[in-house]
Amino acid sequence: MVEITEAMTNLNITDSHKKNRIQVSNTKKPLFFYVNLAKKYMQQHNEVELSALGMAIATVVTIAEILKNNGLAVERKITTSTVDMKDESRGRPIQKAKIEILLGKTENFDELMAAAAEEREAAGDTEDQN
Repeated sequence: MVEITEAMTNLNITDSHKKNRIQVSNTKKPLFFYVNLAKKYMQQHNEVELSALGMAIATVVTIAEILKNNGLAVERKITTSTVDMKDESRGRPIQKAKIEILLGKTENFDELMAAAAEEREAAGDTEDQN
């Protein structure tokens, strides 16, 4: 078990680009799971990369727009491409669209996150009083 932990630690050090990447699926998790995860990654790494294939592309764009419209993120880079995959039902190769959006923190990201945390605390306090 110790060897596995050490290997994972070493892997994270050498593979720093991947630890702030979120691969979005439009079927596995709700939209705001990804929004909140992206906020957490931006707090830790100052930027987050959102990635999706096919139909999940619309979800990634929506996540990016929510973060931008709330003043939390700015676009740094958008990459589109196609990926060769094997069609499970037909057994032949197909191409799927892919998008990668790199978002960075805005200058006032930390203040906005602190204000949101204070609002949550205040809301929790009033619920406790009722």
